[in-house]
Amino acid sequence: MADDDYNDIDMGYEEEPPEPEIEEGEEEETLQPDDDLNDPLIEGEDREGEAKEKQQRKTSKYMTKYERARILGTRALQISMNAPVMVELEGETDPLEIAMKELRQRKIPFTIRRYLPDGSYEDWGVDELIVEDSWKRQVGGD
Repeated sequence: MADDDYNDIDMGYEEEPPEPEIEEGEEEETLQPDDDLNDPLIEGEDREGEAKEKQQRKTSKYMTKYERARILGTRALQISMNAPVMVELEGETDPLEIAMKELRQRKIPFTIRRYLPDGSYEDWGVDELIVEDSWKRQVGGD
């Protein structure tokens, strides 16, 4: 192919997307900072949406071994970099042991995002998931 053939193809990189046009008589919507902060209807709607979302979850309520490994590793790294510890220490100095103790007490402030095949996702808090007993016996859990 010659170089001229490439010049004929529109790759879409040269033009930026046009800004939406506002017709005459229409006003742009502007949010005032205090408009929706204390509106009880909006707060109630959010709570209802969260309750429905929790009931309509498609994935399992059990934490997988892969999620557990990633959470423990990430949290241990944070602790080793002097992040605040969320549990009382009883002489533990190993960051991984501290992370395991935090997981046992459900104090790790992480959210797990599980992607679904249709492109949507579900967010689960670490405190919402059930952790299998088999690993608790291995690490001396309750």
